[in-house]
Amino acid sequence: MSESVADTVELDAEGLRSRTREFLASNDPATTDRGEFLRARFDAGLAWVHYPEGLGGLGAPRALQPVVDAELEAAGAPDNEPSRIGIGLGMAAPTILAFGTEEQKQGFLRPLWTGEEVWCQLFSEPGAGSDLASVGTRAERKGDGWRVTGQKVWTSSAHNARWAILLARTDPDAPKHKGMSYFVCDMTDPGVEVRPLRQITGEAEFNEVFLSDAWIPDSNRLGEVGEGWRVAQTTLMNERVAIGGRPMPREGGMSGVVADTWRKRPEGADAATYDRLMALWVEAEALRLAGKRLGQQLAAGSPGPEGSAMKLGFARLSQELSGLELELLGQEGLRYDDWSLRRPETVNFTGRTAGYRYLRAKGNSIEGGTSEVLRNIIAERVLGLPAEARADKDVPWKDLPR
Repeated sequence: MSESVADTVELDAEGLRSRTREFLASNDPATTDRGEFLRARFDAGLAWVHYPEGLGGLGAPRALQPVVDAELEAAGAPDNEPSRIGIGLGMAAPTILAFGTEEQKQGFLRPLWTGEEVWCQLFSEPGAGSDLASVGTRAERKGDGWRVTGQKVWTSSAHNARWAILLARTDPDAPKHKGMSYFVCDMTDPGVEVRPLRQITGEAEFNEVFLSDAWIPDSNRLGEVGEGWRVAQTTLMNERVAIGGRPMPREGGMSGVVADTWRKRPEGADAATYDRLMALWVEAEALRLAGKRLGQQLAAGSPGPEGSAMKLGFARLSQELSGLELELLGQEGLRYDDWSLRRPETVNFTGRTAGYRYLRAKGNSIEGGTSEVLRNIIAERVLGLPAEARADKDVPWKDLPR
């Protein structure tokens, strides 16, 4: 059997299952230090199997990752706390893989995946949230690096982060989509200041970040100078999948929380409320199945604009379901557990109390791209509608150009 054929056989489901069991035999999760175990898993190519060898993967089909995960979970192996390092896993890593140099990939991906280094995202600004192409943060070339000055806002995990993915303007005279570059910023640099932003929930999971002549070596640039918008699109597509396209079991997420509340309080419910719940339950199930299909598309290639539809649906359903939960709970739903300022390491959309879930869901239609922007993306890039016709409210939909 040739080496290429042997590799193909080895990287099928059974081959990966066997390889995972061999790894576990040499790295018993019951007796191996957690950090040591995670680093060994990365080095064995069992972190994200579709990544190249030497970068946490084996070059195997992405669809086979659940085979590895199931074996490790059955053995009681520790995970890398994906809820704590989601920005690194879901946004920074695929961008570094697509645009990073070999040195950048080797230096950043391993500690990112093991959770030794938390990442955040320095994109949005007070004057450039939905219109990301209008970022005003400036990066000026100074010798072998860049001096960066500006303000970023709504930055999740900045208070815990070691690194950040940063979009900055390097050519103020170029058209706004052309004059940006993409960097990896060291959050420990003296020119970086992080301040908490208290939210409606009482927490400060978001932050504002001030960059005052912060230093970034040119070796921490991803992509070419002026190519920042193209690089950022890879990040944004993966971000929307990460937020709205997570694999869920039936009645996972808010639909399960509200259904459970209904079952515990049948005496306070009427037929009209039941109809509302069932309609939302069906929509949640349809979105879950669409997410499974999106996962299959990801296994075959890269995320596309379909991820925007998943994120849009997730935001709307979370808000409607959390509102219905408060109605089902009546006066009890008006209680709130704790308004004290906290700066959490993780965010759980279904955690804490009903009041928290209702308030936290308001952010779902803002973070990861506002629902208004996502509707434009879906209209233009999925449905193929021309922007000028779509924006003209006087044109009947049936008369729009095909």
